[in-house]
Amino acid sequence: MALLKFTDWWDRFFAIGIILKGLDGVLELVGGVLLLFVAPAQINRLAVLVTQPELTEDPNDFLATHILHGAEGLTSHVVLFTALYLLAHGIVKVVLVTALLMDALWAYPWMIVVLAIFILYQLYQLTRTPSIGLLSLTVFDILIVVLTWHEYLRHRRRRKGMA
Repeated sequence: MALLKFTDWWDRFFAIGIILKGLDGVLELVGGVLLLFVAPAQINRLAVLVTQPELTEDPNDFLATHILHGAEGLTSHVVLFTALYLLAHGIVKVVLVTALLMDALWAYPWMIVVLAIFILYQLYQLTRTPSIGLLSLTVFDILIVVLTWHEYLRHRRRRKGMA
């Protein structure tokens, strides 16, 4: 199986998006592994350490108070669920991105389906707790779905022409 060749700007745009998805998957894997070895109390202490200077300066700092509040509510079950969630997402993304970069035709529809599921979940989360970050991620994922669909159709046509 040959590596995907990037012949035009559309291919390059697709490759950049897919590589960013792969890096996101690697970060999720790293985060998931780290969470397997960190207790909620340690996360809480780290949150206090990180937010203390900002809260000393401004006791109502939006970001610092939310970080602290989130860390206070952590239980070992929540941390384990989050670790497993990140590991599952990371593994799926890294496998699919690797397959796409190796031009495996089967990976295109799978990437579309997986991202569509993520997008649906993200849209649900946006209705509950809107955030610019989650909105940006959702728009990025929609863009990657469109690019993946375009590339999939191109590669199918090209392969049918070769057969």
